[in-house]
Amino acid sequence: MELLIGHSPDPDDAYMFYALTAGKVNFPFRIREFLVDIETLNKLALHGRLDVTAISTHALAYVADKYYVLRVGASMGLKYGPVVVGKGGGMNLVAVPGTYATATLLFKLAMPNVKTVEVPFDKIMDAVISGAVDAGVLIHEGQITYERYGLRNIMDLGEWWYEQTKLPTPLGLDVVKASLGMDNAMLIRDALLESLRYAMQHREEALEYAMKFSRGLNMSDTGRFVDMYVNNYTVDLGNDGEKAIKTLLQWGHEKGLLPEVNFTIV
Repeated sequence: MELLIGHSPDPDDAYMFYALTAGKVNFPFRIREFLVDIETLNKLALHGRLDVTAISTHALAYVADKYYVLRVGASMGLKYGPVVVGKGGGMNLVAVPGTYATATLLFKLAMPNVKTVEVPFDKIMDAVISGAVDAGVLIHEGQITYERYGLRNIMDLGEWWYEQTKLPTPLGLDVVKASLGMDNAMLIRDALLESLRYAMQHREEALEYAMKFSRGLNMSDTGRFVDMYVNNYTVDLGNDGEKAIKTLLQWGHEKGLLPEVNFTIV
């Protein structure tokens, strides 16, 4: 059987999936890899197009009937996360990275009365610099490079989330199509865990691969970004990781931003 596996062309995802897609771990299925930005992956998951994929936690509210959440592969930050940046401190109009991005949901929870406009994540910094928007919510490598462009941190949404909940910021998840069955889901989970452990044990090799997807970051910055979002919660959600997901989705539902959702973790 061939599996269509989707992940974003970002250093942390590339690092995690490297050994699996490079044939470094035992895996009973053929793999067809599909690399595209996370918002596109979210939209494909809405229609059940991918067998295994990374998604935004926000998007889980709309795909939990089709996918199981894997205990391994989550992107979570403790006391840090997407950063709201600007040239000044104004937030009359703020660029957010996509309809289903977790950063977008977090910002709307934190600042419900601020006007937002969706901008592709890799264009947000330019929009702020040009003055097209007052501020922007940065995800991916923009979180560690914005100061080089004269921008300032107005608000760290991960810090805000921790102040509210004392939980990690649940930004992204790996999911597997429920129609594949629980046994196959567990096989896929275990293989992804083996892939992650391989990367951790062969860090330089995995980082060199991840560098191909780092959009201009040097090795040091690539390693720094990977270390932000490949951590203990990536190895296993644990109780706090599970609680963080449930809290975010419940809060979004209570604020009228999300449907009510129940999900299964494998």
